[in-house]
Amino acid sequence: MLRTSRSLYGWNPWREMDRLENEMGNIFSGISSGRSVKFPPINVFSSEDDVVITSEIPGIDPADIDLTVIGDALTIKGNRKPQELAEGQTWHRRERGTGSFYRSVTLPFNVDGTKVEADYVKGVLKVTLPRAEADKPKKITIKTV
Repeated sequence: MLRTSRSLYGWNPWREMDRLENEMGNIFSGISSGRSVKFPPINVFSSEDDVVITSEIPGIDPADIDLTVIGDALTIKGNRKPQELAEGQTWHRRERGTGSFYRSVTLPFNVDGTKVEADYVKGVLKVTLPRAEADKPKKITIKTV
């Protein structure tokens, strides 16, 4: 299926490999638990000028979060360190996961990686990715003869 003209000229085999990896992960992640949970959960919304991604990642030091943007893809990687108990303490319930996480998102357009801004407030990561000038729609003037 042809999605956009960009897919004809800007086909990226690495992006396709990432997409396939995500789909395979979705298929196999549901085998043991009956449902697939992606972490961190994200919201993505856009305008003509930028795309904004928010993600709830509580309890993580921002220094342990790695953001990478290439073309029209954002990758969020990080690590949630396990909570250390004091001597004599024992776990009664432990529901919050620990360890490394990875999430890659295909954006609706190419972004300017030099102007990306990220904020982390009260456990919510907000990444604002401005649209690349070269990717913005251009008005074409029709000449009459």
